[in-house]
Amino acid sequence: MNKDRNDGRGHTRDYTLAYYAGNRQTGHISIVEQKSGERQVTRIPTAPESGMEKDLRPVFVGLTETRQVIVLDPASKKIRIQATFPADAFPAHIYSDPRSSRDWFMNDGDKESGNDRLNCGDEGSSVTVVENTASSEARWLATICVGRGHHQAAFTYPSAQAPAVPESAYISNLKDGTLSVIGNDPGDEERYLRRVSTINLCEPDKEEGGDGSAVPNNAFPHGLVYSPLSGKVYNLNNGYGSVAVIDPVDHTIESRFAFKGHSNLFITPDGAFIIGRGADRKSDPRHVIARLTVYDVAAGEVAESLELHDIYISKYYFNADASKLYLTTGSSGSPEQKANLKDDALLIFDLSDLPRIRLCKEHRLGAASGSLAFLNEGGRTVHVFSSNSAAGTLTIIDGESDEILETVAVTEGMSHSRVWLLPDD
Repeated sequence: MNKDRNDGRGHTRDYTLAYYAGNRQTGHISIVEQKSGERQVTRIPTAPESGMEKDLRPVFVGLTETRQVIVLDPASKKIRIQATFPADAFPAHIYSDPRSSRDWFMNDGDKESGNDRLNCGDEGSSVTVVENTASSEARWLATICVGRGHHQAAFTYPSAQAPAVPESAYISNLKDGTLSVIGNDPGDEERYLRRVSTINLCEPDKEEGGDGSAVPNNAFPHGLVYSPLSGKVYNLNNGYGSVAVIDPVDHTIESRFAFKGHSNLFITPDGAFIIGRGADRKSDPRHVIARLTVYDVAAGEVAESLELHDIYISKYYFNADASKLYLTTGSSGSPEQKANLKDDALLIFDLSDLPRIRLCKEHRLGAASGSLAFLNEGGRTVHVFSSNSAAGTLTIIDGESDEILETVAVTEGMSHSRVWLLPDD
């Protein structure tokens, strides 16, 4: 049970949190735990590097209930549970299926070809599905070949407004310009965790020669969401500056609309509004201008747009009741533009009057943020935790007032970090 602690700057609940820090080659994990007003930071013992090539390095899956390390051997597909964290374990990008205990690990393939040569040869890269990733019952389910990465994922499911939509996973393939559709219903043995369709995102009028069947093409998909309100999948094609609207019942593109100047999409939890993020690095040689655009799903039109100067948006998060949007920032642009960027900012937006969005708090954390985690109780967010990669610190923010409660020193600064809450022992 969480207890209050008054440290002179606010009340901090008890929590247990994992903090991964790495340089994209090697890394380590620390446990930050507060109980009854006492905090302890403990590093999980690190094992030597495996010495294996990148595609054979162990994949970091998660931590068990007793803080043991779960890793997957990418060759044998065996799960190992051990006391130490392999220094070169690969922290793959993860998409969690919100309606199951399954997590999807993205493998973008090698940089040159985009192929996962271990599992797919020269036919593409892969996604790996593991269930119970925070438990000693962790189990590998499948490694599925898709198109060439980078990948994003979205999960479709039936809703009251769209009861015919099947449970599927949509995976975008940046280098190919396609979407891979994978069955995600355990009750459908024929399609479950198998690729059932490939959607070619090519727009012939935007390709040299007008070839509508070209793969790879210049769609460059990066931005993939599903709305249970409309029952449609929305995929942003960066290369074309458009969004493809897809019917997940038959996996067909039913329409497209222009959406230029954006590099990613995310959607409010109720599926009512799609938010596009982008960055203008051309109009001002000294300043990057971030763009947020709100698309009203029911109306089928852009309803709001907002510009943020000297901001490059990195990651996005919603609080427990979706009344606030949290955006972390990063660094991108020319040297002159980077000199003016707020690359250590955490931006908090009020979403209570959508499609209108309002910036209500800007925190300068002193170092670029890695990721956020949320401590929720009774349907509301109590605390927000930000891992600050370059400083190796953890900033704790009050979920109601948005004020910083404290900053905790965790580890040495690294280029990359990830933070997530753990259940109590």
